[in-house]
Amino acid sequence: MTPNSGEHIHTNHLIHEKSPYLLQHAHNPVDWYPWSGEAFQKAARESKPVFLSIGYS
Repeated sequence: MTPNSGEHIHTNHLIHEKSPYLLQHAHNPVDWYPWSGEAFQKAARESKPVFLSIGYS
């Protein structure tokens, strides 16, 4: 969040998920994607590896 504004600086693709676990990471400064074809297509298009987080709490 920006100081005193109450607004988030970062929002990623997890913002549209229903899982409370995924939503708690929706404002991380990482371009997280949920498990989806879109994520794998982007990785292939950009020749980048997929970093898979299995979660922790």
